[in-house]
Amino acid sequence: MKMSFLQQLKTKRMALKSTKTIVTTTSGKRFIEANTTTSTPIQHLKEQSYGFVVDTKPDTIPACILADFLYLGSQDAVNSENISAYKLTHILSVGIETPRLVGDKVQTKFLPCLDLPETVLLERVIPAANQFINDAESSRGRVLVHCNAGVSRAASIVIAYLILVRGMLFDDAYALVKS
Repeated sequence: MKMSFLQQLKTKRMALKSTKTIVTTTSGKRFIEANTTTSTPIQHLKEQSYGFVVDTKPDTIPACILADFLYLGSQDAVNSENISAYKLTHILSVGIETPRLVGDKVQTKFLPCLDLPETVLLERVIPAANQFINDAESSRGRVLVHCNAGVSRAASIVIAYLILVRGMLFDDAYALVKS
């Protein structure tokens, strides 16, 4: 006897392993998400000081996106050694203030930007970033674009630059940044 599609779904659902999802809000509140199938209530956990994942493995080497001009990295890549080694003239900090660099003559720009899915980049952040990157290129400089870990905000800015200024297709720009 054949089971109906609904019966098949119910059978498959019963075979799934129970999981716990820990949610951390932007304010640092943590809880285990309620499980609707078992009616488990929300369990509150000890709060952390940050509402984001803390980068515990420094990534100090910037990635070269466009030869001898555009680099992408984390906040750990912003240091005097890299400024010298990569001959950086500009640093664009997205969402994280540029660390104070003593003795280095580097143009810096800070763009406030939260690392949240609902943050709108297109209105203010991307145009300001593209202008700063263009200014670096016009002066024959080298620019490092960074955020906290270099994987979301800064990568989004670099991809937007490649698409809007360099005319790349999204898939090509994304593949270049990912590589």
